Amino acid sequence: MVTMYSTPWCGYCRRLKSQMEREGIEYTVIDIEENPEAAKFVMEANGGNQTVPTVTIPTKSGETVTMTNPTIVQVREALEKSE
Repeated sequence: MVTMYSTPWCGYCRRLKSQMEREGIEYTVIDIEENPEAAKFVMEANGGNQTVPTVTIPTKSGETVTMTNPTIVQVREALEKSE
């Protein structure tokens, strides 16, 4: 399942959410403004910046793919590789 780290005001996040819904991709949203641990994770993944959307996708091997501001194509490709 896709996890999106987001904020309520992020236009890029809204766009990616609507694209994933259109594609039938299930996802969970974590608001980094409401969750300090999530904000810390996003900062660690993005060189100290709170860049959203940051997306994680678990793989078959138990690792996690982390992407910053991915396109819907990148999300689909990561999901295909994780199956």
